[in-house]
Amino acid sequence: MNFNDAIIDEFRANGGAVSRFGDSLVLVHSIGAKSGVERLHPVLALPDGDAFLIAASKGGSPEHPAWFHNLVAHPDVEVEAPDGRGGIRTLAVRAEVLEGEARDAAWARFVDRSPAFAQYEARAGRVIPVVRLAPR
Repeated sequence: MNFNDAIIDEFRANGGAVSRFGDSLVLVHSIGAKSGVERLHPVLALPDGDAFLIAASKGGSPEHPAWFHNLVAHPDVEVEAPDGRGGIRTLAVRAEVLEGEARDAAWARFVDRSPAFAQYEARAGRVIPVVRLAPR
């Protein structure tokens, strides 16, 4: 079992709560940009009204995570998210890569949540994309 599989199992077993992350993760069901195969990715998410913001930080890696490329290629996906009552809800969402001031404001929210995000961007040597997952 790999690291993500253990997180996914814990997320589902505990109604969306994961010991290292609390209830701040979503499970993104993306479609492979090249393969067309469904993939599942646990990603830290910030609520944004009825949507979620996710950052393609990949822990400060110089390249974007695979899920980012998948969302660009196939933006209509589903996410599993904590429902606030100890359960999980599945939502149909559309991914939008934020740009300009909207991206910068969203990125500032990630840095406010954890200064490690600023370190990720410095280490990555790239502007880390922020994606908004809005209900469709």
